[in-house]
This record gives sequence, C-alpha cells and structure tokens, in this order.
Amino acid sequence: MVALTLIVTACSNASGTNSGEAASNNSGTAGSLKPVELVMAFPIAMDQKDMGLVQEEFSKLIKEKINATVKLVPISFGAWSQQKTLMLSSGEQVDLMVSGLGTYSQDVGKGMYVELDDLLASHGKGIEEAFKTTIGLDILDGARIDGKLYGMPNIKNAAQDSVIGMRKDLIDKYKMDTSKIKNLDDFDQVFKVIKENEPDIIPIAKSGNSILQVLSGNVLELLGDGVALSNEQSSLKVINQFENEEYISMLNTVRRWYLAGYIAKNSTMSTETGNNLMTAGKAFSYPNLVDAWLNIDSTSSGKELVLAHLKPTLIETGAITGFMWSITKNSVDQERAMMLMNLLYTDKDVINLLNYGIEGKHYVKVSDNVIDFPEGINQSNSTYFPNQRWMFGNWFLSYLIKGEDPETYTKAIDYTKKATRSRILGFNFDSEPVRTEIAAVTNVINQYLVPLETGVLDPVTTVPLFNNQLKDAGIDKIIAEKQRQLDIWSASQKQ
Repeated sequence: MVALTLIVTACSNASGTNSGEAASNNSGTAGSLKPVELVMAFPIAMDQKDMGLVQEEFSKLIKEKINATVKLVPISFGAWSQQKTLMLSSGEQVDLMVSGLGTYSQDVGKGMYVELDDLLASHGKGIEEAFKTTIGLDILDGARIDGKLYGMPNIKNAAQDSVIGMRKDLIDKYKMDTSKIKNLDDFDQVFKVIKENEPDIIPIAKSGNSILQVLSGNVLELLGDGVALSNEQSSLKVINQFENEEYISMLNTVRRWYLAGYIAKNSTMSTETGNNLMTAGKAFSYPNLVDAWLNIDSTSSGKELVLAHLKPTLIETGAITGFMWSITKNSVDQERAMMLMNLLYTDKDVINLLNYGIEGKHYVKVSDNVIDFPEGINQSNSTYFPNQRWMFGNWFLSYLIKGEDPETYTKAIDYTKKATRSRILGFNFDSEPVRTEIAAVTNVINQYLVPLETGVLDPVTTVPLFNNQLKDAGIDKIIAEKQRQLDIWSASQKQ
C-alpha cells in the first residue's frame, strides 16, 4: 500500500469538466408546453433560512426552460423515511423525489416509483450523455432491478476505498515511514510514537459511531443486516459478518489499541467526530471513505493528510443506490418530471442554484468556475448552504469553492473509472420477506457493535455471546433469503 498525500481543506471538486453541460435534450420548447407545477422532495441536514427565496428563483429558471414551476419540499433526514411513506401512500403529489437510502428495492417492490427507461429515452437523453462522458454507463446500470431502472444515481465519485487519514505535520515531525502500512496492525508503531510524544493528542479518533464503521469493508464486502459476501472467489456465498475470522481479527486489533490508550476512553459516548477533533488539534488520525475526502462536507480541518489505503478500490451497489432521483407514482406529469430530472444532470445554472443559492447574496464568483462566500459570510452563518452537492444530480457541474483542488473532478472521474467493480454490482436486495428478522437482528447489533468496534468490549468473550443472540434473532434466515435472491440474480446475469 502506498500512502497518498492531499490537502483536506481543498479536497472537494476539481476543475469543471464541462462534460455534463450537454444540451437539455427536452422535447419541445418551453413556450410550446402547457404550464405545470412540479413538486420536488429531498432530505436535508439542516434547515435553510432562505429556502423560500431559492425556490422562487429556481421556479423562474425552470419555467424558462420547461414551462414548469417547482415547489421544493426539503425534509430533515430524521423524518425522511416516515414522511416519504406518508406522502406516497396518501396520494400527495410528489413528482421528483430522492430515492435509495437503503430502501430502494423495497420501495420499488411497493410500486412507489415509475420505470424510467422509456422516459429517459424520450426526455432524458442528456443524462445518458452525462454518464458516458464522466463515470460510465455501467454505473447507471448498477441501479437496475430486474433489468429496469427506477432510480437515477447521482453523477459523482462512485468508488469507495476506506482509508485512515493521518496528520502529515506529525508524521514529518517524528520522521515516521507510513509508506509500508499494509493493514491495521501496521499502525501500532505509529500510534505508539504519537501516544508517547503527544499526550494531548488521540492517536486515532472514530469515524461515525466507531473506529471500524468505515473500515470493516476492508476485509469483506458487506451486504447489510450483519451479513457479508464471502471472499471465496469461486462462489457467491453469503455469510455472517461477525463469524468471519478476518473481521474478528480487526476487532482484536481495535481492542489492543483501546487498552494501549490509542482510542479515547469515552469514545462510545462522545459525539465528537474525527474531523472536529482533528480541527481542534486533538486527534492524529481517523478513518473515512475516499469518496468522502473528495467532498467539501467531509472535513474542514485544514490539515494536510497522508491517506493510508488498506484495500483495492471497489464500486459496490450501495454506493450507487444510496442517493438517487426517482419519479413517483403520484406524479402529475411524468414527462415533465423527467425533463426536470434531465436539467439536474445537464444544466450548470440549475445545479448551482440548488447547491449554493443566489449569486451575490449567498455566494460571489471568483472566476468562471470558482466561488466564495460574500464578505462577512461563511459556512456557519450563511442563510443558504445545504452542503449536499453529492445529492443534486451531476456533482461535476458544481462550482468549486475557493481553495479547493482544481483537479478534483478529473481525479474523481479517473478514480471511478479505474476502480474494481463488485462481483455483485447491480444486485439489490428486497428485505420485505425477512423484515421481522431484520428488526430483531438490528436491535442486537445496536447493543454490541459500537462497543466492540471501539475496543471497549473484549471480542474473545463478547463475540460468541453476540453471535448466539444474532442466531436467536434470526440472522440465519436473513442469510438464507439473501443467498436465495443473490442466486436468482446471478443466474439472470448469465442469460
């Protein structure tokens, strides 16, 4: 493994490859289309004070292009799942909606979304062209269910590679050679140096809820619900993640780190993120996904990092279907909804209005493709900065923020094209047959996973108990159902 150095503050977008700036390819001019109001719903991390102003400008812009006004319906992430179900089950008008978030197959099975293939061919040709000229049409195909497309993946870096980012200033200070790091055990000596010489700095902070939340995929391709794909290349075998020896070895490593003082003792209770701790100068390293390092919202620590890559880069179905756009069964005009979707993937003005708000008020231009906050405004006090560029269609058409690496688009596209495709790319599991078992297994996982993956609990004594409770909760039935569906999917790919 070779470590990669980059500046994290600027680790978002790169030079504006204008490959997505294709013509809208919408049939008919705006004047020849009857007026219609479309409703566009999406999850959002924080309320935006000026969402109403942005909606007004967005409607004006869309009306000029496809003679449609648009009602934006932002919903908090915490309420998203429930509100999505209520809106669609009640028959409420929703034309364009974010889909995925772990329930794509189930939602399609319930008939929530319409098939997109014919609409894409007639009113969304710009989308296909945008995929062709950036990350590839095979990424688009990864969202198909039984050969049909119900959700449109966002165009962004689709490859996921879990890494540990380490502060370069401290690596240089103590003349540590991190180029030979191949696995988690190789970090012991590095963390020992930090612990002995920097007593106020945590050698490794958690990412998300635990140390291994993003690292466990290094040894297995995780399928969710506590199960994974076996590493046996001769077959597609579904196994219990928590019985896998390589995963258990990772738990033992983390336990060793915890006992050595390399992990904060209060890590299971603390809400401090690795990014926050690094910004405050309190952490030497923390894990993350490479695609997150390529996003402005991944970190603002301002530290130059060395990234230790621990596995080959992989593109998995979940990375493609996590956030998509779908046309719902409640749409009042499916063709116009596809025209609007097409604009999200091809029109720079449309995308940047959603991403950054109104020029002059929420941002100012530094150059053609680079923006900055107006004087006196920053990310924390801006009245419109959703910071969700990865969600609004074609990420590569977003303006850069001053200070960002001008080559990130190019790097992200190249990174995705070179990444290994999962053996089961395009497999989407329908969890409905084992919904009860998944709920029970999730409760058990919630009890044990975080303290195990932060080193608080001893794997030697805890893992056997953990697995016994998982079996009682029905994990074997989940494994059998995923295996059944995977076998059917695999057979269909050979036809």
